[in-house]
Amino acid sequence: MTTRTHDGSAGDVDYGAIGSGYSSFRRPDARIARFIAETLDDSRTVLNVGAGAGSYESAAREVTAVEPSESMRAQRPTQLALAIDAVAEDLPFADGEFDGAMTLFSVHQWSDVQAGLREMRRVTRGPVVLLTCDPDLVRDFWLYRYAPEVLDTEARRYPPIEELAAALGGTSTVQTVPIPLDCTDGFNEAYYGRPEMLLDPAARQACSAWSFVDDRVREHFDTTLRHDLDSGAWDEEFGHLRKQPTYEGSLVIVRATP
Repeated sequence: MTTRTHDGSAGDVDYGAIGSGYSSFRRPDARIARFIAETLDDSRTVLNVGAGAGSYESAAREVTAVEPSESMRAQRPTQLALAIDAVAEDLPFADGEFDGAMTLFSVHQWSDVQAGLREMRRVTRGPVVLLTCDPDLVRDFWLYRYAPEVLDTEARRYPPIEELAAALGGTSTVQTVPIPLDCTDGFNEAYYGRPEMLLDPAARQACSAWSFVDDRVREHFDTTLRHDLDSGAWDEEFGHLRKQPTYEGSLVIVRATP
């Protein structure tokens, strides 16, 4: 049985504790939205599991959102439909009820990934789309130099891509998603060319992996990155990223059809 917090969060993060400013920093990026829309094809009815504050729901036509966290449901813009309080592992829908389904930056937080994906496949006639990160690639980011504990956490949390595809069955494809330099969705790699942004504690809090490390890790990160920015050491090694239009890191879309 899925364990839920007082807030209702059903995964490994309590969004009642860390999610208050999420929507300020995790705003959907139009270029990433286009990738999601393309993978959904012509799906008219789309289920969004772990919908959070509703990022990227504009990529679909008619969305039914599922979100267990009360805090995240409360941050949904008024123009979006109210989210249903439910969990991925037990979706309250009939077999094949939706044309398509998506889960975005969510699958790594579920209590039982295999059960949640089987449920998504059960209720979906067409494509199931996952926006996630490849755990084999997350440590390749410059952040590993300054806060390895954060990316070690990410690598442990994100399920291997082959396991996601196997759980969904059918035919799967994996596509790397280029991250734009001015990406408005503030996950860690979105700041590949703007390292100063991660010195903001509120920006870090919007990336759930930071909630798994202690103050010592945060303080060390802050001190060492500030030092290297002031001395020019960061720019000497990574400064080319400040002008690189896109970054291809660990962000991928897994798409499965029956």
